[in-house]
Amino acid sequence: MTGVAVRPATAADVEAIVDLLESVVEEGRWLGTELPLDRREHLERLAAEVAEPEGSTLLVAVSPTGEVVGHLRLSRRPYGVATLSMYVAAVWRRRGVGSALVAAALAAACASGAHKVALQAWPNNTAALSLYTKFGFVEEGRLRRHYRRRDGSLWDAVVMGLVLDERSPGGPPDFL
Repeated sequence: MTGVAVRPATAADVEAIVDLLESVVEEGRWLGTELPLDRREHLERLAAEVAEPEGSTLLVAVSPTGEVVGHLRLSRRPYGVATLSMYVAAVWRRRGVGSALVAAALAAACASGAHKVALQAWPNNTAALSLYTKFGFVEEGRLRRHYRRRDGSLWDAVVMGLVLDERSPGGPPDFL
């Protein structure tokens, strides 16, 4: 990867992030979000989250020309699991952008005290599955025919997780 920087998202990035989201959604293959995209809703929600990130980490990958070419959202749940979602501009895929974003997200997850990072991906997104596997994520299951698409089709999702805390005791206790 040449010259792409990963940094926290700012208010100045919001429009570019939504532009990127729109371009990836238009592909109709990689995200759960489908067209038509309520652009205003996404702009407002993202602006609010950037301003008050409580429990979230929002990262952008920026090209040498300053273009936002990737976005990652890490949402830490109260029970300590951080949920990861991301998207990368088509022309920047397979160039290390996803790896840079995931590495930064894992560092942020550890710093926030998360004990695990979880995500979902479509089973046909082999590049994403391979990327996550490279970082130690394992398949924990599959949600079969779980997501109804606007065309009526039912898509599976692969559930993956990466345990960050192997030292704390496991459970639940045996109550019987």
